[in-house]
Amino acid sequence: MSFSMNYAIETVIERKVMREKIYGIWKEHTARSYHEDFIREAASLIKSLWAKLIDLRIWRPSYPEITEVIGRYLKWCKDNGVVVPINVIDNPVTHSQLKRMFNIGGTEEISKIFRSVDEADKYLSQNGF
Repeated sequence: MSFSMNYAIETVIERKVMREKIYGIWKEHTARSYHEDFIREAASLIKSLWAKLIDLRIWRPSYPEITEVIGRYLKWCKDNGVVVPINVIDNPVTHSQLKRMFNIGGTEEISKIFRSVDEADKYLSQNGF
């Protein structure tokens, strides 16, 4: 498990799911640290197909330069086995920034958005995770 003031990342190996919680406003260095920590955490899953559930309800619109960094992170996830990226978000402004990240990372076709963690977790269960 990885923690910072801006995020928490947990690997649920038996379900092949990465669970993340994102907090506050991010700058570029936060996004880069997050990506590095995520790669370390996901190491046990990248040889298989896996899912991720990211809780963005406490995330706030962030500096524009993170859009490109997180877009590259999403591309890394897709290139390394993520097949069901789930996002829990309820803020229209952050939703718009998230959609731009999907486009950069090439995950717009596979990314799902829900308003609650319960709905998202149910979807993961129904899809084998």
